[in-house]
Amino acid sequence: MSTDAGIGVQQLLETLVQDFRAGDPPMPVIVLHSEDGEHDDQVTRIVDELQGGQKHHRTRYAAVPLEQSPDDHPPEDPAEQAARLLYSLGRPGKWGDGSAGYRPYAFPRLNLVRAIQEATDDPEMTEHWPTAPAGTPRGETQREAAQAQLLRILARQRWRPRKPPAWRTRLLFADVQQFLPMGLLAALTALLTRPEWYVAVVAGLGLMALLTGLNHVPGRAPLFLWLRRESKWFLTTTFLQIAARRQPASVRLLRPVRSWRAIATRAYDVAEALREGGSFQLQLCVLALFEDLRDNHRRVSWDLRGLKRTRPPMLFLSRISEENGGVELIRAVSDVRSRRSELDPLLIVADVSAADAALLERGMVGEPADAPSAPRQLQQRLRYWYDAWAGNLRAGQSPSLVRALPWVLRIPLPADQLAELPEREWRCARARSRPSAARVLWSLHSLGIVSVLVLTMGVSRAIELHENHCSAGLLTANRHTQLRSGECVGIATGDVRFGKETDEPTSTVPWTIGELEEHIAEANRTAMSGDYVTVVYAGPLSSGKDEKLSPVKGAQELAGVHLAQRVINEKGTNNGVKLRVLVANGGADLKKQQHMAKAVVEYAEQDTSLVGVVGLGRNLKDSDDTVRLLYDADLPVVSGTNSSTRLAEEFTNWFSLAATDKWQTDQLGLIVDQLIDSEKGPAHALVLARDTEKTGDAYTEEQAKHGREMLSRKLGEDVEDIPRMHYKVDDGGPDLHTHAEEICRGDTRYSVIYFAGRVEDLESLVHQLDVKKCKHEMAILTGDDLSKMNRVGLPSNITLYHAALAELERAAKGTSFYDAALEYFGELSYFRDRPQEERQKNARPDSEVFANGQFALAHDATRALYSAATGDDEPSNSRAATWVNLRKVDLGAMATGTIDFTEAPLGENREGQSIVLKKVTRASQQGGFRTTVLCSLKAGERENENDEDSELRKLTAKDCSIDRE
Repeated sequence: MSTDAGIGVQQLLETLVQDFRAGDPPMPVIVLHSEDGEHDDQVTRIVDELQGGQKHHRTRYAAVPLEQSPDDHPPEDPAEQAARLLYSLGRPGKWGDGSAGYRPYAFPRLNLVRAIQEATDDPEMTEHWPTAPAGTPRGETQREAAQAQLLRILARQRWRPRKPPAWRTRLLFADVQQFLPMGLLAALTALLTRPEWYVAVVAGLGLMALLTGLNHVPGRAPLFLWLRRESKWFLTTTFLQIAARRQPASVRLLRPVRSWRAIATRAYDVAEALREGGSFQLQLCVLALFEDLRDNHRRVSWDLRGLKRTRPPMLFLSRISEENGGVELIRAVSDVRSRRSELDPLLIVADVSAADAALLERGMVGEPADAPSAPRQLQQRLRYWYDAWAGNLRAGQSPSLVRALPWVLRIPLPADQLAELPEREWRCARARSRPSAARVLWSLHSLGIVSVLVLTMGVSRAIELHENHCSAGLLTANRHTQLRSGECVGIATGDVRFGKETDEPTSTVPWTIGELEEHIAEANRTAMSGDYVTVVYAGPLSSGKDEKLSPVKGAQELAGVHLAQRVINEKGTNNGVKLRVLVANGGADLKKQQHMAKAVVEYAEQDTSLVGVVGLGRNLKDSDDTVRLLYDADLPVVSGTNSSTRLAEEFTNWFSLAATDKWQTDQLGLIVDQLIDSEKGPAHALVLARDTEKTGDAYTEEQAKHGREMLSRKLGEDVEDIPRMHYKVDDGGPDLHTHAEEICRGDTRYSVIYFAGRVEDLESLVHQLDVKKCKHEMAILTGDDLSKMNRVGLPSNITLYHAALAELERAAKGTSFYDAALEYFGELSYFRDRPQEERQKNARPDSEVFANGQFALAHDATRALYSAATGDDEPSNSRAATWVNLRKVDLGAMATGTIDFTEAPLGENREGQSIVLKKVTRASQQGGFRTTVLCSLKAGERENENDEDSELRKLTAKDCSIDRE
């Protein structure tokens, strides 16, 4: 600043700026003029310098030079000049937006008024204005036609001022901003379904594009016009309320038609008032400008813009007068502020010639500048005058004060203060340049950094979810399943399925796991419409990376569980309580069963309808820990095919339909007795067991242990005297070369071999024995795993004896199991297009589908668990009650016989399960094998079938004669 007066005024402005940072002080219209009238140019120069200083301070300001009308043109109406000046303030870039450091001001209200003014002045409206008196039928008809024409013109203008082509992009961007929240809402809604990430992006962008296209349909008003902030102000400001027009004057989100009618009526009323002229147009423009500026500095807003814009906007007017509309503008500002109760942030600085200062009389209410109590220093006097002005606003706004302009602070500048100082003494008031905390923490830069961090974390999280879970979206995942070594493990809920679409039906499993899962899901939806209980099938439903491991076992067991579900739900047993089945996968050969059990336990905490688990059909080393997890969660387990003895002895929640390994070997002892008696010399036996040191298999360990004990008893030798060999299994298969050499060419002639291994190793054993030229007769005994054998080439001197878990032939006479399978499984794709004869052929105990018993045992296990869960009279029971009721289960006419847990001892080996002893010999000279059933027991078979209290039937050597062909 080059003068003392300028320095003082600038200091006053900076004081007001500091007050504005702390609150909302009243902002005056500061009008500068010289005292003597000879230094008007110096005062104008001060206003120019103040403008330059505010630009340096990065203040948002607008400078409007007021020009006098040429002498050869008649002077324009001052009010129209002032209104045109205000219209120009709504243009982009008018407020120094490029240097302000934050996004531009928006003037939607001022531009709405300008749009209505332009539509009113449009030549097409000239002939449509009504000519008949208001209130008459003709006048009302003309008014409705004029309103319709006005709305057509406004729709063509998009309810905005006419803009040059360069601004069309800005207009489009403004509309996109309006629809952005809806696009985000569409994306978030899509994410709730956990689709792929690009589906959510396409949903959001697609909705935004659709709304933008509909918004720009020619000749139509913009979408959601009634929800725009300018429309809400347009209908709610008291300045525009017209009591005579009894029309709705509010906007409602859910009432667009009524809101549109209110806007249309108000727009026409305003257009009529603008057409009549007068001060209405100017005051409406001032009011709209103030409302826009107040909104641009609103502190409580989503972007905290009021906390970021810490300097008030300023308007600089040079040489105001009556002719150029400046005085009329200041009068309108004072009038509007006097009528409104809200404070606006606009600070106006103007200069007037000394001769025209009288037009602004009573602009400062208080003591005159030369009062004895006023300070002598100009800077102190300026502050004193402002405080006096602010203190007298209440009285200064009184309507009774004729010609009063209470919001004007008129400052006369003495001549001695207007003298230009030496350049070295020019000063500029220091302004606070440090950005506000809101500007730093909530800005585009911080938002960009946070967005990058959030995006990075989101992408990382999404990648992690997709790597660890079977069903995952962008930010969420189904946490009941996990990906473990490429296998989906856990309990399937929602849209998770374990079956692969590429699986093909076979003769052994004439359906796919995926097909069964879809049928189970459909049955579950029906079951959940009323009372129901939930059981979980837990089994091996994937093959993993090892192609040798097949999920055939899981597919057959799952089919049995589903058949039980269909019979229960559609036959209406047990008071109409339905059965809901959830599927759980423990990985290939149940090697990941602990992860599965943890998922089941976690799900059980959320779902009280879950009463127990069916499955766990493989005996592994970690089966103890798996069953213990379910034990601690009060979940009983009913297994169809797990023959573990230790689980039956250690866990009271363990119920199995499979003959335990100990009981199996005891029954095989009947054959050993006969083999010993048939020997001409002393019999020698050994146990050949798979080495499980580096595997999780416990089945072969138990088979080897109980088989060795059985041979010890039968041969009358100590257990340690029974030789035990271990063979290893690697990627190339079992290594049996050395063991076959010792058996065939050793000093001891072994005639009985108890094979504690898996069925897939047996063919290699027989081949090695044949290669080593074993000439003597040998009998190989093994457990129930051999029932899965489908091919083996036997030498004539080797006979196989093995147990099987299900006697189906004898039990088939009294069960409806096969009729139900034929009825319900005829819907599956494998049977659907086949003739009835072929279907009936497959629905027999000796068919490949049912022969190994896994289907039937899973069915019976599910029926037993459901029976315990539903009780006699109650619609459903708790898990603890189901656990207790399992010891009361006695179900006849099942696929394997009678499922009876009433005599199951606690902590001891159980008997009475279904079992079959089979003999396998060479069929002919051309090879192949022939299977002979030596003896069998149905599940729960008693000595007297007609007496339920009779003893359980036991097999004898006579029943199981090895000479039977």
